[in-house]
Amino acid sequence: KVEEVLTDGRRIITFHNGTKKEISADKRMTTISFSNGDIKKIMPDQRVIYYYADVQTTHTAYPDGLEVLQFPNNQIEKHYPDGTQEIVFPDHTVKCLYSDGFKETFFPDGTVVKVKKNGDKIVEFSNGQREIHTVQFKRREYPDGTVKTVYCNGRQETKYTTGRVRIKDEEGNIILDK
Repeated sequence: KVEEVLTDGRRIITFHNGTKKEISADKRMTTISFSNGDIKKIMPDQRVIYYYADVQTTHTAYPDGLEVLQFPNNQIEKHYPDGTQEIVFPDHTVKCLYSDGFKETFFPDGTVVKVKKNGDKIVEFSNGQREIHTVQFKRREYPDGTVKTVYCNGRQETKYTTGRVRIKDEEGNIILDK
């Protein structure tokens, strides 16, 4: 290895394989440039920033355990110490994956999708409608209080705010309307 001490106090160490290590004059920041183009920076606040040249991705590790990945398509992933992950997609959709298996996705149009560990899904639309999907049924709830349910056997049930109930069998024939 070859070590240089510059007039401003920085030290540059060059290794046989082409890797260069630069240490700031105050010894609080280190930059390592690898021969494959990767760059690793150790910051004064103990953040470690690693740039993967071949995939143009930056991985930042914070002292508190948070890790942030930034991809070339502008997707950003945050991995928290408790196991929670937050992914921000290029279209600004945000997906949160919690350590208990619960998932939430927030779409730019205001729609929110929540998926429980057991697979049950709740979709909340920006117009006030909600859908609930389970293995037994799919239900849509309207802002006026109307509720339409389709059961896994194909039977359909609509309950109106007026108290009217309409039930159709699996072939779509009305079997009750009162």
